[in-house]
Amino acid sequence: MKLITLLMLSAGIISPALAMPNTAPAVNSATAKQTGGAVKVTSVEGITEYKLSNGMRVILFPDASKPTITTNIIYMVGSRHENYGETGMAHLLEHLLFKPSANFGIKKGTKTPVEVLNGTGAEFNGTTWYDRTNYYATFPANEDNLRQMLALEADRMVNAAIDQNDLWNTKTQKGEMTVVRNEFEIGESDPIGVTTERIQAVAYDWHNYGKSTIGARSDIEQVNIPRLRAFYKKYYQPDNATLIVAGKFDEAKILKQVSDLFGRIPKPSRVIEPTYTAEPTQDGERSVTVRRSGGTQFVGAGYHMAPTSHVDASYLGLLSDILTNAPSGRLHKALVETKLATRVSFNTVSNLDPSYGIFGALVPKDKDLNAAQDAMLKVLEDLKNNPITQAELDRAKQNANKQVQLVMNDTARLSIALTESMAAGDWRLFFIDRDLTEKATVADVQAAAIKYLKSSNRTLGRFIPTETVDRTEVPSTPDVTALVKDYKGKAVVAQGEAFDTSPANIEARTQRSTLASGMKLALLPKKTKGATVSINLRLNLGSEASLNGKAEIGQFTASLLNKGSERFSRQEIKDSFDKLNAQVSIGGSAEGVAANITTTRENLPAAIKLLAEVLKTPSFPAKEFEEHKLGVTGRLEQSLPEPQPLAINALARLTDATPVGHVRHTGTLQEQLTANKNVQLEDVKAFYHEFYGANTASFAAVGDFDAAALKAQLNELFGNWKSKQSYTRVPRVMKAANAQKIVMDTPDKASSFLLAVHPIAIKDSADDYPALIMADHMLGGGALRSRLADRIRQKEGLSYGVGSQLSVSSQEPTSIWFAYALSAPQNTGKVEAALREELQKAIAEGFTDAELADAKKAWRQSDEVSRTQDANLANQLAGYLNIGRTMNFDKDLEAKVTKLTLAQVNEALRKLIKADAINVIIAGDQSKQGK
Repeated sequence: MKLITLLMLSAGIISPALAMPNTAPAVNSATAKQTGGAVKVTSVEGITEYKLSNGMRVILFPDASKPTITTNIIYMVGSRHENYGETGMAHLLEHLLFKPSANFGIKKGTKTPVEVLNGTGAEFNGTTWYDRTNYYATFPANEDNLRQMLALEADRMVNAAIDQNDLWNTKTQKGEMTVVRNEFEIGESDPIGVTTERIQAVAYDWHNYGKSTIGARSDIEQVNIPRLRAFYKKYYQPDNATLIVAGKFDEAKILKQVSDLFGRIPKPSRVIEPTYTAEPTQDGERSVTVRRSGGTQFVGAGYHMAPTSHVDASYLGLLSDILTNAPSGRLHKALVETKLATRVSFNTVSNLDPSYGIFGALVPKDKDLNAAQDAMLKVLEDLKNNPITQAELDRAKQNANKQVQLVMNDTARLSIALTESMAAGDWRLFFIDRDLTEKATVADVQAAAIKYLKSSNRTLGRFIPTETVDRTEVPSTPDVTALVKDYKGKAVVAQGEAFDTSPANIEARTQRSTLASGMKLALLPKKTKGATVSINLRLNLGSEASLNGKAEIGQFTASLLNKGSERFSRQEIKDSFDKLNAQVSIGGSAEGVAANITTTRENLPAAIKLLAEVLKTPSFPAKEFEEHKLGVTGRLEQSLPEPQPLAINALARLTDATPVGHVRHTGTLQEQLTANKNVQLEDVKAFYHEFYGANTASFAAVGDFDAAALKAQLNELFGNWKSKQSYTRVPRVMKAANAQKIVMDTPDKASSFLLAVHPIAIKDSADDYPALIMADHMLGGGALRSRLADRIRQKEGLSYGVGSQLSVSSQEPTSIWFAYALSAPQNTGKVEAALREELQKAIAEGFTDAELADAKKAWRQSDEVSRTQDANLANQLAGYLNIGRTMNFDKDLEAKVTKLTLAQVNEALRKLIKADAINVIIAGDQSKQGK
């Protein structure tokens, strides 16, 4: 099994998580008499809004096609509402709402919010942005889980403790404040992210959109708890909240539950006055320069833009795609194809008030930044003389339509996506934007381009006085209530079957076979929402001997497959897939290639046919080869001074037992950079013709499709496509590593990265494997609810991101366990000491029955959620074909985990992981260590 780093940093809290009784917030007798009756407001495309008597909005979106439910509660409060000295306050509150509340963790015998969330096996998050804060979770659909989740949200809406000791305990000198401060430090280590923040800060004179949501370091460190509590009591109330519930549930039953739990919360007497600070019209070019350590250069051009609810925002969305999309985008052609830059981008956010957008370009150190800047501005601010074309608009519309369809066909994604529409004024704006995008004309988009992309509205890197005033008057936010009134939307997306995602049912429904060509198939037809289908096609290539010295060449080959065929250009391939509403990814290594497609039943045959064209007749254009090489080089150069890439590379090299030239050998980042620069186009073409074919391929499909027709098409398209080189799987080997310590200096980086690594000589078929899964989950795999998180994040407040991961091979006993932690460099020593102490304690004393029970439940339910994603399941089935495995393995594994005893788990940990054998890797600014 390939080692994958699971570190995901965001503005909120990400974790799986434990279960809780149905406890409603405490209310007085007068409050209890309130009915909280729900009144229907409107219904659009299967989504219905209700309103409780206390002002709370409730949006229900039933969908029985997957056995999951998503809850998403949105509060209309973000960094826009913060006053002087309060920056970051909305985000701090987000963190503190995962701490105990009156009936969840404070009351004796109850569990904390993190334990409740962890117990459902949910995918959950809390995020804060400029206009809103939200808390969402996707979990297996059953009444217990839903009752707990609703009770939790109702309780922490008004009963969160907002306790000084949770934030910062002056006695212990620990608390959540230092966790948030570490999150701030992580952001400060990203020079490109810092530069975009500075652009936006310089662009705004007064409005809070010019301030980062994370807040100022001084405000994070010195936040006043009474002011924070007052902020909470003002904004965390039912009349300022919207609850979205989507998934498999009975609408009438859940409406009563919501009314009972939330309706009893009284509407507060306070009135939230609307913010009234309006940003004045920008009156000339502005600039900012950031000088920090980094691997690449960056130039960005930011412009004030219309609020999300304004029609111009839809036109600007299409314009950004026309300018930046690869390979057709004008900026891509002007900068990336000419090798002035390795990548172009556009970033904007959904806003209630007038918004902001930043175009950017990543420029290698040895390239001319001024030349890249000039080329960028010529494209952006000369659209009057180079108007957009109908073909460009059609392409952008098709791409936008594809993205909308992908979201519409995934109920969980749509319910979370509606967060940003709510932030902009109303959830129906999602559909209105879709409609406006479909109707947009060339004249509409061209007019928006001329209106907003002008020098006087730009923030860049310099100031130039001008005598001729040409200003952009950004429109104010429309009357959203009038805009969405009587809006009906389109037809409801077709629903799928209620599918049981247990391993046993998946196995019973999966059809396996082998084509005459040798391609193995695993087909799982079922009815899905929107008639979607996901496929995974894997090509297995070469052998240890034949692939020697070809690792980088093989990676280049896989990456260039969809960059042009004998009949189609890169752009034509992309356009064709977009017209089929197909989300496509193709990539891999010298050992094999994986192609993933998600589309619809009616488009699947054409998508498969186009995929065959891409895989069987690639043309490897020289221009695309050079562009790809430049991009690979740029990414590696960007990684050279960064703590996390350096540490992960050191981990791979620590246990690498292969010689230089071996297809799995790991060189240093600098060695990888040199090797990639040396790849030649003729090498790529030769590799393709020598190794590619489908005679040892595996294919899996999950979703709405005709199995017989699909099998016949695969046989026709791939039956005679055979590789010249025979395939023999390359065995995995691992070098012994014992108690080594590797320290790397990354000057001027505000965040440090630590890895604790322990090789383990087992396979996933070993008797101890189920017990080791549970041990890892309790140590650090359970994210916020684990020994390492409890100690290093919750108790010590030293790290924003801390946890562990178990990567176990299916074929050879070459597995690894590792723990990770991000921290300020001066705290890395404390983090290391705490990590070692917790590991030694777990080995010496063992875990508890309660910990094991919670871990079993969370792990099982997390697996249930994962199997509801058809693309994930197709990938798993295809991978199982390669190793001769069925879903019975998962069924048996679940049974083994269920039967585990505490003694078995504790014994497995002691047997397989030795505290004194841990290897430690640290990457950070060594000048700050211990300061």
